[in-house]
Amino acid sequence: MLGFLFPGQGSQYAGMGKDLAKEFAVAGQVFQEANDALGFDLAGLCYNGPENELKLTQNTQPAILTVSVAALRVLEAESDLNPDFAAGHSLGEYSALVCAGALDFADAVRIVRERGRFMQEAVPVGQGGMAAILGLDRDRLARVCAEAGQGQVVGPANFNSEGQVVIAGHAEAVERAVALAKQAGARRAMPLPVSAPFHCSLMQPAGERLAQVLETVEVRPLRLPVLSNVEATPNQDPARVRELLVRQVSAPVRWDETIRQMLDLQVDHFIEIGPGKVLAGLMKRSAKGARVDNIQDSDDLQAVLTH
Repeated sequence: MLGFLFPGQGSQYAGMGKDLAKEFAVAGQVFQEANDALGFDLAGLCYNGPENELKLTQNTQPAILTVSVAALRVLEAESDLNPDFAAGHSLGEYSALVCAGALDFADAVRIVRERGRFMQEAVPVGQGGMAAILGLDRDRLARVCAEAGQGQVVGPANFNSEGQVVIAGHAEAVERAVALAKQAGARRAMPLPVSAPFHCSLMQPAGERLAQVLETVEVRPLRLPVLSNVEATPNQDPARVRELLVRQVSAPVRWDETIRQMLDLQVDHFIEIGPGKVLAGLMKRSAKGARVDNIQDSDDLQAVLTH
């Protein structure tokens, strides 16, 4: 069984996708389609930066989606690999839905541009924060967040792998949670350089605005099941896609459960498709024995095709 995985925010870097677009016409077409859909040179931003522009959430999200879909189209053109399941981390869920045929790419790239803007505008810069907590079990982390809240929001945002959880909320509450997590025995507890507190209840206004945008696009039948971040279970019902994407904005990403579910479904070969190797790195801890590849440039593609 084969599973395709798609990365989320944080995997971006200047230069991503340039090699694919140069080597494969089908990748260049994806970048052109993104430029046309958005009305600005997203391709140039991916290829050349600057980094500070690429890090703006409303640019990061369509940029990563575009590179992921470009890599996907190249893989589809150059191989006969057909996934049995797909999943994506946060933003990556949109790439997975494009892979499954549920969303048209041009629609998806416009949606995530707006999604990024809505998420950034939901909380003024500086008022929210996120932090990575390593080596603390869920029960102790729950107690830490409850104690750190003091009337503010702080809680798990990403369950990335066993022992690696990202928390989000009001900046002061996140700071208190970092200090308390260290006292509780966390191996590491460190603030993350992000511009907004994603995947917590502070994002609900963004979800409400996103729901209106999602109503304007067609969701088509899914060719294969996509595991949602919200439920960590396969969904192939197009009628549920919008609801799951809206809930995802303010709900934790249950990535560790998603991977365990895919393993339970007999997936034994995973390919991360898109920039970076974040998900492949997480897989090495949680899916020992499974084959894990990643494709972000032509060298990676050749390695997968000749393996």
